[in-house]
Amino acid sequence: MTIDGPDDQIAAVRAFNRFYTRKLGVLDQHLGNSPFSLSEARVLYELAHRDDLAAKEIGNELGLDPGYLSRIVQNFDEKGLITRRPLPADRRQYQLSLTAKGRQAFAKLSLGSQNEVAAMLAQLSAGDATRLTQAMATIEAVLEQRQSQPAAVVLRSHRVGDMGWVISKQAAAYAADYHWDISYEALVAEICAQFIKNYDAAREHCWIAEVGGEPVGSVFLVKATDEIAKLRLLQVEKKARGLGVGRALVDQCLQGARERGYSKMTLWTQSILVAARGIYKSAGFELVKEEKHHSFGQDLIGETWERDL
Repeated sequence: MTIDGPDDQIAAVRAFNRFYTRKLGVLDQHLGNSPFSLSEARVLYELAHRDDLAAKEIGNELGLDPGYLSRIVQNFDEKGLITRRPLPADRRQYQLSLTAKGRQAFAKLSLGSQNEVAAMLAQLSAGDATRLTQAMATIEAVLEQRQSQPAAVVLRSHRVGDMGWVISKQAAAYAADYHWDISYEALVAEICAQFIKNYDAAREHCWIAEVGGEPVGSVFLVKATDEIAKLRLLQVEKKARGLGVGRALVDQCLQGARERGYSKMTLWTQSILVAARGIYKSAGFELVKEEKHHSFGQDLIGETWERDL
């Protein structure tokens, strides 16, 4: 499937929803071979895993219509699956708990669901099963990230494999965002190769930013002279922008330069890189030189920024 724009993205999500609900059988009147609908099963799950829940709490968390939830609760009560006690603070609201019969019903439902999923996964190779569950985790993380606290940004030193990641991400990002050609990939590859070949831990360093254990950014501290350090190859993946990754990398680079005895830091960037320039300016860098040039297939304005340490 080719996804070129918002309309295609909407169509893709709707198609996936239709496929997945059909695959799980949740469009049927009952969930799997159980006597419960999907909504009833969700209510049972909440009651089985949390003690003395108020009906209103369940409705709010599951997004169920109050009238529909009331019918589910009434049905469970009539079947002897739950007990209801009025809340002391508001006797119009009820505190719900599963009875022994209710817990038996949930255990049977849970086992049936587990067996159905196990049967589905058994049809897949080990690699495909891993890809499937990882994709599910990605979907959940992406859809929930705006509702939760931002994940912590962790900065670590470079290790084997990171240079390849930096080259690939830098080249792809600038080609997509600014239409730079493959000569930029060659430049980044050369910088990374020289960094590894001539690496001096006492004077240079590379930091990789991670969020949730996944690389999302990088920056290099390299030697320009005995007194001047150079910041190079600052990069932040789109999915991590807005989390403060760029500023954290620049601040770490500045601190690393101070610890290594440099008195000044310099960097070279382009006028079109507005976000990066904003980070440099807020970190105390000043623009000291501008020069027009033609590089990476584009007409650009190169800028040199500096700051004392």
